[in-house]
Amino acid sequence: MLAYFVPSQRPPTRRALLMGAAALAGCARRRSRGFPGYAFVANAGARTVAAVDLNAFVLARQIGMDSAPGAVLANPLRPGVFVLMPESGVVCEIDAATLAVVRKTRPGNPAVAMRLAADGKSLWVLQARALVRLDSSRLRAVETIPLPGVAVDFDLTADGRAAVGFPAERRLALVQLGTRTIEHLVDAGCAPSLVRFQGDGKQVLVGSRADRSMTIFAAASGRTVVRLPLSVEPVNCCFNADGGQMFVTGPGMDAVAIVYPYQTEVGETILAGRTPDGMAVSGAPPYLFVANPESGNITVLDIDTRKLVAALAVGQEPRHILITPDNRYALVLNWRSGNMAVIRISAFTDRRHRTDPAPLFTIVPVGAQPVAAAVVEMG
Repeated sequence: MLAYFVPSQRPPTRRALLMGAAALAGCARRRSRGFPGYAFVANAGARTVAAVDLNAFVLARQIGMDSAPGAVLANPLRPGVFVLMPESGVVCEIDAATLAVVRKTRPGNPAVAMRLAADGKSLWVLQARALVRLDSSRLRAVETIPLPGVAVDFDLTADGRAAVGFPAERRLALVQLGTRTIEHLVDAGCAPSLVRFQGDGKQVLVGSRADRSMTIFAAASGRTVVRLPLSVEPVNCCFNADGGQMFVTGPGMDAVAIVYPYQTEVGETILAGRTPDGMAVSGAPPYLFVANPESGNITVLDIDTRKLVAALAVGQEPRHILITPDNRYALVLNWRSGNMAVIRISAFTDRRHRTDPAPLFTIVPVGAQPVAAAVVEMG
């Protein structure tokens, strides 16, 4: 936004000049700095992982991969990330200090997804017919749990359980990871395509694209608690800070469906731009950021009031969003234009004066078809 200044009719006094200098010095002290760390962006088209310096908001390095990367997770035990290449099944570790691959392993088959255990010591990789546990410190496969079907998604709890969805078989497996046993193989009554545990691990939320539904199961018994119809196909989801609200987007309606896991009900369905896709939630203020690939913008919604805060053009085909750990920046991955838009979150609430900074802070080229990212804080 441009700021216009009207010149004074009289020359400024010495007092005015001193006050102006003090004000400028104060602004300099308050000048926004970036985040002390890196965003590691998986570029499927370029077969690279881009390391973006979030302190300077510049591309620091392109790190070549053997095949197209599909997922990135921050390593909680040391600064770095784990990168999954689904087609080859390779998992590698990138060190954030050297911005280089330091470990690599191939558990054996193409992979679907990966999740970190709560203690960070195990990295679980989902293959079509197996769950494979990697020792995250050595990045070596240490055990395999065979699965009774073709899996498409899974989730973990903090106490060492997993839920795995098999859409072709219309079943859900509840797995005890410590004993490597399937405790319950549930007839889901739907085709599970999205699987998430409730925050406390007591219920499993299972989305079905084919049935356009969200079914909630009791995690201990596998019993169906409720099946909820949705206005959209459940493709993308995220939770608010306390896990009490699950936001769901997908084909069917230009809206976000809000599920209340603890109340086992669908609350509202709110409009959120054209073809809503990936989402992310900021903690303070509590905003929901929604990517709209078709219109090339993001919509920002206030979670408490359900009101639209902003709609902001960010690039071509935005699909993925993540929030920096300090809740200062939203990072938007633009799939078609191959860049990352950086949004200053405070600008949505602090724009009381015409000279306040605009929300769209900068755009950083990252590479062809960015599909996932993780942020790593440096000491």
